[in-house]
Amino acid sequence: MPGVLPVATFALIVILWEASTHIFAIPTFILPAPSRILMTGFGDIDALRWLDHVWATLRVALMGYFLSIVIALPIAVVLTRSKMLSDALYPILVVVQSTPIVAVAPIIIVVLGTGDAPRIVITCLITFFPLVVSTATGLLATPPELIELSKSLRAPTHREITQIRLPYAIPYIFSALKISVTLSVIGAVVAEFVAAEKGLGYFIQFSTSFFKLPQAWAGLAVLVLMSLLLFQLVSLVQRLFFPWSLPQSR
Repeated sequence: MPGVLPVATFALIVILWEASTHIFAIPTFILPAPSRILMTGFGDIDALRWLDHVWATLRVALMGYFLSIVIALPIAVVLTRSKMLSDALYPILVVVQSTPIVAVAPIIIVVLGTGDAPRIVITCLITFFPLVVSTATGLLATPPELIELSKSLRAPTHREITQIRLPYAIPYIFSALKISVTLSVIGAVVAEFVAAEKGLGYFIQFSTSFFKLPQAWAGLAVLVLMSLLLFQLVSLVQRLFFPWSLPQSR
């Protein structure tokens, strides 16, 4: 089975990690053993508080992710339809992407306040660039003979985009969607590090400030699990609704 090898590798890493902490007597405040993380990290906080932190992070991540989709796809279409707009907007997008979000986050918090809005904006800023670039690349990858055929048939622009270019761009779009959905979790956590009263990022920061490393590692484990589940959810959507866009196995 294809999933056996990754699981076995992960299990081996956990075993080596557990053994190393005992053999070398590594203090818990430096590197807690997996068993300690499981018992202490998840045991010192009740399930309702865990769910509260998880939901706070998941809500912001998903809202920022969907906002980035709504913004990125039209921008990608505009970039491919107008060279003048592409020359004007693309450098700005690169500058936005190149700006460290961690440095900009406090400014966004001051401008927009401490509610969900700044955290959603921060998440959107982190996730939208891969969507713009991949979607634009997919739209431009359409075979030119199909474009010439649509022009010869005098097909309107919207039909050229929706019926010819977008279907060819679907594999590119889903590649970006998979990347961006994991980045959305990172964006939500970055925002929680700056200003939040709940969420897994806040929980990790609070735990480390009191040297509760097992709790911090437990929060990190939940974040990794959340990212993996969101990634698999996007993959499932592609398999169910766009199976023809999947790479063919040899």
